[in-house]
Amino acid sequence: MRAPRVDLAAVADVYPAMARFDAAAREGVDPVLGELVRIRASQINGCDFCLDMHTRAARDAGEGRDRLDALADWRGSALFTGAERAALALTESMTLIPGSGVPGDVLSAARAHFGEAGLAGLVWVIAAINTWNRVAVAAALSPPD
Repeated sequence: MRAPRVDLAAVADVYPAMARFDAAAREGVDPVLGELVRIRASQINGCDFCLDMHTRAARDAGEGRDRLDALADWRGSALFTGAERAALALTESMTLIPGSGVPGDVLSAARAHFGEAGLAGLVWVIAAINTWNRVAVAAALSPPD
């Protein structure tokens, strides 16, 4: 693992606060679904560090290799449930944020599968992983060997 380009500990209070935010965001979100969301955002953002970490966590949580391999092309795969598809569509919309914002039909589909509290939980998980991805990319963190 090469040394990071940014000393993230130089501002000592931020990392623990971000870790607490991430832990709070995870509450109430199915662990496997949360990992699928974090992996998909990390794929889009090109964050190898987070991609490695969350792929390992998904396998540890019981996720199969076939679904992990298909995740980048989830729309073309029959391996994902309607709820997972709604969460992944929301993940992509929030990660890429088109000029028009997150489409209403994407929010509606996620709300239909998860309810208001579940949708809010997913929004926070997606916001957290996008922040972690951006920090890890800026610092040039690399996965452990």
